[in-house]
Formats: sequence, C-alpha cells, structure tokens
Amino acid sequence: MEQRKKLQQQNKPMKSEENKSLAEEKTTEGFSYFARVIGELGTLTGTNDKLNLLSHFFSKANEKDRVWLIALFSGRRPKRPVNASLLSLWASEIAGLPPWLYDECYHVVGDLAETIALLVPHSETHSQLPFLFEYMNLLSELDQKTETERKNFIIENWRRMDTVERFVFNKLITGGFRIGVSKQLMINALAKTTGEDASLLAHRLSGHWNPYQVTYEELVLGKGEGDAYSRPYPFCLAYALEVPASDLGAPEDWYAEWKWDGIRGQLIRRNNEWFVWSRGEELMTEKFPELLPLRGFFPDGTVVDGEVLIARNGVPLPFSLLQTRIGRKNISKKQLTEAPVSFFAFDLLEWKGEDLRQIAFKERRRLLQALYENVQHPAFLMSPEIIYSDWEELTEIRQRSRENGSEGLMLKRKSSTYQTGRKRGDWWKWKIDPMTIDAVMIYAQKGHGRRSNLYSDYTFAVRDGDKLVPFTKAYSGLTDKEIAQVDNFVKRNSLEKFGPVRTVKAELVFEIAFEGIAASNRHKSGVALRFPRMSRWRHDKKVEDINTLGDLKNMLKIYDAVREEQTRDARED
Repeated sequence: MEQRKKLQQQNKPMKSEENKSLAEEKTTEGFSYFARVIGELGTLTGTNDKLNLLSHFFSKANEKDRVWLIALFSGRRPKRPVNASLLSLWASEIAGLPPWLYDECYHVVGDLAETIALLVPHSETHSQLPFLFEYMNLLSELDQKTETERKNFIIENWRRMDTVERFVFNKLITGGFRIGVSKQLMINALAKTTGEDASLLAHRLSGHWNPYQVTYEELVLGKGEGDAYSRPYPFCLAYALEVPASDLGAPEDWYAEWKWDGIRGQLIRRNNEWFVWSRGEELMTEKFPELLPLRGFFPDGTVVDGEVLIARNGVPLPFSLLQTRIGRKNISKKQLTEAPVSFFAFDLLEWKGEDLRQIAFKERRRLLQALYENVQHPAFLMSPEIIYSDWEELTEIRQRSRENGSEGLMLKRKSSTYQTGRKRGDWWKWKIDPMTIDAVMIYAQKGHGRRSNLYSDYTFAVRDGDKLVPFTKAYSGLTDKEIAQVDNFVKRNSLEKFGPVRTVKAELVFEIAFEGIAASNRHKSGVALRFPRMSRWRHDKKVEDINTLGDLKNMLKIYDAVREEQTRDARED
C-alpha cells in the first residue's frame, strides 16, 4: 500500500507553478519525458490542462516520439510482445513473492501494469533511458527472441526505471493505453501546436500508416502524401436525442431514416482502387467480397458513407448473422449464401474527386440518389427516407423500429454539413426504448482503471423455480455513488471467493436493459443479450420479485418471431 501511495503521489496533478516548471524543463527528450507526460495525463481532469500538456509534448519531443504518441492515442498499438502470464511470472520472481501473494496483489490493484510497477524493485541509481521510438523498435523485435532473452530484456528495464516509467513501459507491452485522452483531444493538441485545421489533421491521421516508417512531416504536415488516396474521411457522429423531438423545431427541416444495427463504414473508389473502411479505421475490403463488384459502378473519386449489414432482398437481417462474418479471414461459400452482405448508403462525401462535406445534406442525398439509381446492384442499397407530416406521426413510426430491423431513427438537419466527430445540433440518434428485465446480482468482480479498487463488474441471474440462473454480465449504468454503495455491500456480504470474483448474497435487484436477445449454447440460460447494462437499481424489489427464465425465453420467442417474419417476407420478395 505504501508503494501505491508513492505512485499516486508521483502522479498527482501539478500545481500551476509545477506545471510551469515542466514546460520549462530542458530535458524533454527520451522515454523518461514521455512517461512523465503519460503519468500526468492520467491524473489531470481539466481538458485544457491535458491539451496544454500534449501540445507541450508535440512542440518539444523528438519527432519520432511524436509519431508514436499519435499512434498510441489513435489505437495503433503494436502486437503484444510478451503475454500477461509470463509478465506476472517474472514480476513475482524478482519481487520475491509466491504466486498466490502476487495474485492477491493483482486482485487488489486491478491493473497488470500498475501491479508490476508497484511490486518490482528498481535500482537506486537512475540511468538514462532510450527514446520512446527506440523502445518501440526493441519491443517489436522481441518476438524473434528466445524466452530467456525476452525475460532478461524486460527485467533489466524494469530495474533501471522508476515507478512511473515502469508503469508506462508495462502499458506499452500490454497495449492498455486508456488514460482518459481521446483521439480528438490529441488531434486538437496537434492543431494547437502546428496551426493546422483539426478536421484536416483528422483526415491525415485516418487510414493505414505505419508508425515505424512514416515521418512526422509526412503524417502531420502532409508532406509527401504517399497513399493518401486510400484514406477514409473522419466519420460524422450523432448524439442521443434526450429531449422531445418537437424541441428540434419545424419537422420539414429534418430528414428521418432508420438507425441500422450493423458496421458503420465508407466505400472508397480512388486512384482506380477500391477500399472498404470501418468507423474504427479497419480495412475491411477483403472481408466483404460481395461489395467488390460495386467498384465497377463508382466513378473514380467517390466516397460513400453507410452501414454494412446482412440483408436478403433488401431487408436487413439480425446482427447475430453479421457476427458470423466478423473476424473471419476466409469466407466459405456457405457463409456467403447464408449471410450475404449489403451496404446501406446514407451519405455521399466525395463525388468525382470533389469533397462534398461542406455542402448541405439535402444536396448530398440528391447526388447519392443519382448514384444509387445508376448502380442498380443488390449489394448497394439506399437507406430509405421516412416520410412523415409531423412529430407525432414520426413518434409512432419510431415505435415500429424493431419490426424493420432497426434500433430507432436518425434525424439529420437538411441544411447540415458533414462534420468531423460528434457535434451537437445537426445529427441525432433517436433510439427506441430498450427491452428490460429485473434480475438479481449474484457475482461481483473488481473493475479496471479508476475502478480497480471497486467491485463494479456484476453477474446477474433470473429465477428458474427454486434456482437462480446466471444470464448476463453488466458494468455500466450506475452512478459513482451507486457503485460505491454496491461495493460496500459486496465487501460485507461475500459468500465465496473464486480468484477476483466474489459470490454475494442474492439481495440486490436491478433492471437490466438490452437492445437484442438471441439463443446461445454458450450460456447456462440459453440466451445472450446485446449491449446489456443496468438501467436502474430496483430498491423497491426483492429477489422474489425478479423475472424468471421463462420470461426471458418468452422475450426471445417474440423477438425471434418478429425477425423471422422479416426474413420470410424477404425470401418471398
């Protein structure tokens, strides 16, 4: 505990004069500087403080280190060179702890990188460390080394680092870079440092680029653009509508369409090449061969925004079918037949090489409609406009969303431009109310990151006669105050211990909300939920009042019946 307090003390937010001293430090090179910046970013709460610290790093750090910070904060983490089991084994050995005691420490701390940083002893003399980019090169070479060589490299560096440096070094190895800094915040810091427009930088940082090879000038300043033609545009995202739709003003100013449950993506035809990108900037061209024929219908310099869905005769089918295609390198003929992919287009971002993002949505849709009519291919579908006269009529239409295989509605201002990221005011997602079921918590496990000391991951059960049957896990939906109260209950009412998991008295009842339900052979209950979360804590209910396994399976029957009707209609068409 003393060591953990020391780490927290080293990482506490700097006062203004301390922050000034960091900005004026002469030593702004190497891994030590990077580690200090990452350590402090994890403790700062103010957006401007984080922005200033990142901007300082971009203006002072080695150019190759800047590229790697961009890579790490945009999700381009290198392959893990050493697995968690070996890291834990080596850490327990040099800390002189038996495995059971190391495991106990890990369960208390809740984070592998932090646990090792606290337990491993280090040298009293601090040696100069390499640059960040040099460490990344060394780590990339580890998979070619023997286990003994990898062990020696890791332990040698643990011992030469202080606690914060070791913590960040471990994060590089494990790939868990979640420290409260979004990609957009990083881009804003780059914009502040370089004077470049943030939306332009977002576009430059999209697509495929290799941090081991690209230079800072090429990546950020756009010099020698290289394969820029392959890059997708940063996606425009919507906020959830939390006010009555009538508050948005005149209904004739708004365009409504279904909110599809698929994979957001962009189709790109540039330089006579074809690319299919996901919103997560994953290149999916080879995964969906059904979309390749569209290449012949798109003029060069075309970018279409939309959703990848499994569909038959133009009718979207359940997301569970799309899951059978995700992550597969080789697609069988059977999968192509049973789960055919289509692209539901809803926006045109580039046309014949011209960037259309700054013209009105209404005009972009008109051009997209013309493209759709010219393509006439079953894999390319136009997300239909929903015609309505007033907000009351649209509200009624929204209630039928599940019958159409959607999650609700999208509302887009007809005059809106295509923005970068999430902006309030022009695009809204108006989802239908989720399905809900009352369940009791039976297991609890500690969370991660800032919740590593709290029991915040829970398993829930429904009744089946006299038995309780677990059916889902959830960790989101409660306030910090409620999580603290549940944590206190778990610590006072634990019955059994299985590693990090505690069995607790079946007393706390929660309403579990979810978007979909499917049959599953992998779960004792026979069902799996889509996006489960806790919608509210039912203080007014006891375990005797929770729903039954029969209730859950009845919901599955109804849900399946609706989707089966859709599928049948699609086959008949």
